[in-house]
Amino acid sequence: MTDYREILRLKSLGFSERNIALSCPCSRNTVSKVLKRAEEFGISWPLTNEQTNAVLEDTLYPKGSKSIKNKKMPDLAYVHKELLKNGVSKKLLWTEYMENCRLNSEEPLMYSQFCYYIQQDEQKRRASMHIKRKPGEQVEVDWAGDPAHITDPDTGEIIDAYLFVGVMTYSQYTYVEAFVNEKQQAWVTAHVHMYEYFGGVAKILVPDNCKTAVVHNKGWYNQQLNTVYREMAEHYGTAIIPARVRRPRDKANAEGSVGSISTWITAALRNEQFFSLAELNCAIREKLETFNARLFQKKEGSRLSLFRDEEQPLLAPLPATPYELAEWKQATVQFNYHISVNGMLYSAPYEYIKRKVDVRITDKTIEVFYNHNRIASHRRLYGRKGQYSTIVEHMPESHQKYLEWNGDSFRKWAKRIGCNTYQVVDAILTSKRVEQQTYKSCMGLLKLADKYSVERLEAACKKALSYTASPSYKSIKNILTTGQDKPQNEPDKPETTQNSYGITRGAGYYGR
Repeated sequence: MTDYREILRLKSLGFSERNIALSCPCSRNTVSKVLKRAEEFGISWPLTNEQTNAVLEDTLYPKGSKSIKNKKMPDLAYVHKELLKNGVSKKLLWTEYMENCRLNSEEPLMYSQFCYYIQQDEQKRRASMHIKRKPGEQVEVDWAGDPAHITDPDTGEIIDAYLFVGVMTYSQYTYVEAFVNEKQQAWVTAHVHMYEYFGGVAKILVPDNCKTAVVHNKGWYNQQLNTVYREMAEHYGTAIIPARVRRPRDKANAEGSVGSISTWITAALRNEQFFSLAELNCAIREKLETFNARLFQKKEGSRLSLFRDEEQPLLAPLPATPYELAEWKQATVQFNYHISVNGMLYSAPYEYIKRKVDVRITDKTIEVFYNHNRIASHRRLYGRKGQYSTIVEHMPESHQKYLEWNGDSFRKWAKRIGCNTYQVVDAILTSKRVEQQTYKSCMGLLKLADKYSVERLEAACKKALSYTASPSYKSIKNILTTGQDKPQNEPDKPETTQNSYGITRGAGYYGR
């Protein structure tokens, strides 16, 4: 007889089917079939003494099982899913199953056998495992189902206030706070206040599968956390493990505490009227202290004593500063190497012109990221729209040089060249009502000096000053272009000849 007990025992120890077959001994095919049948019937190690190999054989291979082997087994996952729908019964699914078998020329199960396998599958699905948590290891968070209420003092309108609940898994020590909505800001703020209330941080954070925690869900094994929520977790040094969709057992303590909160806090305050969120949270805090101090019914102590004595000392310390809520946006770096955030302009390195960047916005700072790397950081601007925050290093080199020049710089530069250049630069700087309007012309003189030399620029300025006391950049450039600044050799004096035209005057007469 096959040693069914030994096969199941060795499988529980993690041995491969090959090694189990060598140990029993039997074929690998036999081991595979035994394990498959045991899984179908929900049989696993450890076994009782009464479950002998003979009993196991009768259980795994009952009379008529040989005929069952040749019959089409139903898709139990499909059956389970369909039974959750309104109006769908086992009888209906069996009828559809029979028709499918007929069309595919397969032998079906009888209705009783069909129901038996469904029952076995449901028992396996209902099985739950108790995971004993260590002190300080995990905190579960969620929104309570039933909101509290606030009365608007001006209109008398009743406003819902949503309760955030955080529960330490080990001690069941609870934190509760009311908010006017369940948006991102309220969600993150609640966590910051919760950690301050606990006086430390748990290693694991188990939230509900809400949008403020998970951006999208493509199954439990491929979840993407909300950017702000992940950032907050990194700040506090904790790991986020979201609960599975429609799996309340993943955060059983939070689910259980929600019911208790509804009784001992929400219901207890049902006859009181509050005109502000602060008033409501003050009353909640009083009820919360009483709730945490209540003695357990089935064990010694209270939530407070268990948390204080065994759990709080094991929590990670709070960071030096609380997490500052941030908002994330996308922006495009414009040709002036700036991005616009709420009407203000902040620089980014010019290499990222026309690139899309991520912008992290807080009350104090503006941070710019590209491919998850921070490329710029600014102090946030307030007040008049259109203000610029520009970091010099973000500018092209040519633009940086332009910033280095002002009226005094231009005058110092001109003085080093010569008195004529100084006089021209000074005249240009004072030619406009606003000095900055002349900087472009002065920069033009700098380029002329690089192109033609400082000596020729000084000579050109001298030439221009001989015409006018206020020469322009254009006139200086024209002199240099045409070469008028260059000294000209005096022409040879022509020989004196007798002029038959006595009234004709030579150049000497006109003083040339």
